[in-house]
Amino acid sequence: MSLLEVTSSVFGWVYFICWSLSFYPQSMLNFSRKSTSGTTVDFPLINCLGFLSYMVSNYAFYYSPLIRAQYASRYHGLTPTVQFNDITFALHGLLLSIITTSQYIFPRAWGFTPSKGNKPSRFILGILFGCIVGVVLVIFIVAGSPERNSPSGGGHAWVWLDAIYAISYVKLIVTLIKYTPQVLVNYRNKSTKGWSILQILLDFTGGVLSIGQQGIDSWLQGDWSGITGNPVKFALGNVSMMYDGVFMVQHYVLYKGADGKGEEREGLLGEEGRDEERRIE
Repeated sequence: MSLLEVTSSVFGWVYFICWSLSFYPQSMLNFSRKSTSGTTVDFPLINCLGFLSYMVSNYAFYYSPLIRAQYASRYHGLTPTVQFNDITFALHGLLLSIITTSQYIFPRAWGFTPSKGNKPSRFILGILFGCIVGVVLVIFIVAGSPERNSPSGGGHAWVWLDAIYAISYVKLIVTLIKYTPQVLVNYRNKSTKGWSILQILLDFTGGVLSIGQQGIDSWLQGDWSGITGNPVKFALGNVSMMYDGVFMVQHYVLYKGADGKGEEREGLLGEEGRDEERRIE
């Protein structure tokens, strides 16, 4: 195994760890505060749909002989750049998103005080149902295509690869819009209190490494269709980093001193950690 192959594997698992850990700070902060105030359910709710679609598409790209054959037919005999850690990450993200969403939808079950962020916006609900309808329509179109099961049908005919792409694009659409409601909430509140900055820092690190891994894999294949053939993975890292930058500016520059940084640190430390900090002070 060459150095670049080792580097790609390391990048893959490190970004998997960073992105996986990024799901915990918000739910932990909500639990420690016994409240979801300052945040909105839109983010974790639409994340459930996004990671469900990401898990399904990655599984198909990685395990389905038919999808891999159709991909190879369309992209010069190459294989998808999806790795096993992509599937693991998607499944983990789905489970944690469901848990976090439950804190907003069933606050009393968690012992929380209900807050304004418990109801999803019409915008997010519209995106959610629109994506589902779009995928169903594409599946019907593919199901009616005579070339749908052809391993070499990756040209102009509709094949199951196109259905998998439609499912994967749901994740891309979700990533493009899922942060917007929280950005607006922070702007209206002139504060990031209740919104975990730690999840953003982990997400930013994961984005850098995800793009790095995909670039290395494409270089090793000698063909950049590793990126053009899997645009969702490439876009995920870029779009996430762009939004992460906005949140970091809000947290550390625009609303500095009005965001409860100490509260997040204490919430993640727990009671013992807070007592220890007080003793040190």
